[in-house]
Parts: sequence; C-alpha cells; structure tokens
Amino acid sequence: MPYEFFISRRYMRAKRKQVFVSIITFISIFGIFLGVAALIVVLAVMNGFEEDLRSKILGIRSHIEITADMTGTMKNYPDLREKIDKTPGVVASTPFIYTEAMMRSQNGVTGVIIRGMDTESAPKVINLGKIREGNIEYLNKIPDDVSKGLSAENRDLAGIMIGKEMARNMGLFLYDPLTIISPSGGIATPMGMVPRMKKFIVVGIYESGFYEYDSKLAFLSLKSCQDFLAMGDAVSGIDIVVRDIYKADVISRTLQNKLGFPYFAQNWMQMNKNLFSALKLEKRVMFIILSLIVLVAAFNIISALIMIVMEKNKDIAILKSMGATSNTIMKIFIYQGLIVGVIGTFFGTIAGLTIALNLQKISLLVEKIFNFKILPDDVYYLSELPSKVNYGDVVVIVIGTLLICFLSTIYPALRASKLDPAETLRYE
Repeated sequence: MPYEFFISRRYMRAKRKQVFVSIITFISIFGIFLGVAALIVVLAVMNGFEEDLRSKILGIRSHIEITADMTGTMKNYPDLREKIDKTPGVVASTPFIYTEAMMRSQNGVTGVIIRGMDTESAPKVINLGKIREGNIEYLNKIPDDVSKGLSAENRDLAGIMIGKEMARNMGLFLYDPLTIISPSGGIATPMGMVPRMKKFIVVGIYESGFYEYDSKLAFLSLKSCQDFLAMGDAVSGIDIVVRDIYKADVISRTLQNKLGFPYFAQNWMQMNKNLFSALKLEKRVMFIILSLIVLVAAFNIISALIMIVMEKNKDIAILKSMGATSNTIMKIFIYQGLIVGVIGTFFGTIAGLTIALNLQKISLLVEKIFNFKILPDDVYYLSELPSKVNYGDVVVIVIGTLLICFLSTIYPALRASKLDPAETLRYE
C-alpha cells in the first residue's frame, strides 16, 4: 500500500478538533450517494417508459404502414402483399381498414376508431395484448353453441371486439349489442343523406395496457368492415412487421421505391416521432438536472479538503521537511477526495440498482401503504411504473461521478503541495 494512501486513510479516521470538517465530509459522501442513486433510478424509469411505450404502440400499430396517397383505398392489395412479403427484412403483412365512427349503446354514445382486420394474418403483425373475454375468431362467425344462447334478433349480427376501458365506460359486456354510426359515405334517402348505421355484437374484450387504445379502438373482421362501409374488396392499407424495428426506416424506403406512386410507406419512427423525441429530450434534461446533485457534493469535497489542508498545515510541513515532495503531498489529498467519491459512488450504485431492479414491487408497496395510484390509467399512457436498467448508462454515471470527484481534489491538493514548511514551522 502506498504510504500516501495510508496517510489519507489516517486523515479520514482521525479525531479532528474541527468536527465541522467531518460533517462536511459526510455530507459530501451522502450527496454523491444521493446523486448517483437518483441518476440510476430516474434514467432506468425513463428507459422503461420509452421501451414500454414503444412495445405497446408497436403492439397495436405495425412497424411500417403502406397507404394510397390519392384515393385512400387499395383494391389490388393481394398483389401488393406478395411484393411486400418478398422484401428482405419483412416478416409478415396484413391488410387493414381504418375509419372513425360513433358507437351507440343503451348507456350512451362515444367516438370510436374502427379497424377492420384479417383475423388470419393480423395476429402475425399486431398484438392486441390480453383477450380478457371472447375470442378473436368470433369476428368472422359466432359458433353455433354460442349463438344458441343469444336472442333471436342478435344471432345473425357481425362481431366486434372492444377494449377493456371502452367496455367499462359504456357499460358493455360480452355478447351485448351496439350500433356503429359512420358519418363518411352516407346513404341517399328521400329525406336526404343519412349516415351509415349497423348493429354489431360484442364478441371479445381486449386489454393492451395502453389506455388510449383500450378506450377508443374497436376491431371488426375485414369482410364485416368492407360490407359496412360499402368498400367492396378494397382496404385502407397494409400493415407490415419487420425483423429489426430499428431498420424499419431503411425497409420503408426500399418499399417506397419498390411500390412507387401512388403508395406511401411510413415507419413507426415517423408516425411517433414527436413522442419519442420528447422522451429523449426529457431524458437528457433529467440527466443534467440530477448531475447538479453530484456537482454540489463535489463542491463539498473541495470545502472539506481545503479545511483539512488548513488544519494539517503542521503535518504537511513536517512531511516536507522529512523529504516528501510536492507530488507526494498532492497524492495524499487526491486520494482522500477519491476515497469520499468512491464510497459515495459505490453505495449510490448499489442503492440505485437495487431500487431500479425492484421498482415495480416498491411502487406496488407504496400504493398499498398510502392507498393511492402512482400512475392513474385515465391520466397516463401506462398503468404501471416501468423500469429498465441500461448498464451503459450506469457505467457513464460511475465514470462521470469519479471524474468530477477527481477534478474537485486538484485545487486543494495543489494548495497543500505549495505549502512552505519553513514559513509554517517558524514559530513552532
């Protein structure tokens, strides 16, 4: 063990006359501990939010969406799917129909987004989450054993699948009837144009975990949606899932060049650009703000070391008169500052990782004790507090903190090394 390190440890353990120095040293360690732990936990939560949002958005929405620019509908979609499926990087594709409508039940009226889907190919591309009740296959045809239990007027109705929140808000249950009203493409009557209206029956209730989808998005089979909107064999577009989501932009450009006009390829990064850009900006800002805690602790290290240098003037003078060089004196105080930094960083990292890796359990415990919801479903996009530790971020935090602690020791160490032993011991 270098004797400079040995002396640094002695100074850390020594009973000083100035208790205030010890208090400042403890505050420095605690400040670094708090800053490192807070950085790890907050960045883990930000990473978790981003990943959870991405997975839930890309569950219901596809990685790439192909639509027609001019007409808004596609009639030759089987040929287009054949070209798309042969494109390198594409895993699967499915046609879809998109429209906005009103939904009316016995309990009221609400706006709804209708998506028609092919029940055979759609599960390979999108993920509805948990099917709480019913079955997705019932969208095509309700089985005879189920239809026997329905009233005579509801047995021939086409099926619709709605979200858990929509079912709760509208007071709907499995196999309840409802009416969809579409303002687009009205029907001409002697009384003028009237909106399209059709009765459906709830054959499934899903839960994606994403409140916006669960409360507004309903699914019909492709055939039922085409019949309702009088679209014939046309669809609104084609959803595509790719092998690597981060190459979706490259594959979408390839598809755009391959399909040409009037088709338009849009990837998930473009469709959710503002949301993910805001998350990245927020993550950077939080990193900068929480780094200020470490900087405050670094100033405490400077203060503590300067006070120690003033207290240890005689010790430094004796060491220099015994042959210690200026570099040796510098090392003593640099080591002392780094000991404070390493202790604070070590325990802060342990505490931060422990909290971040068990955040879900901790949040549930807090909710249970204080009887409140941290993330209310109707306010936030997510219902649970997510956390994902990025160990690259942890390494950056640890290295950055130790570097700040090292830099904070330089001035006090330089001041100690320039001490003149003759001047200090003149009146001793």
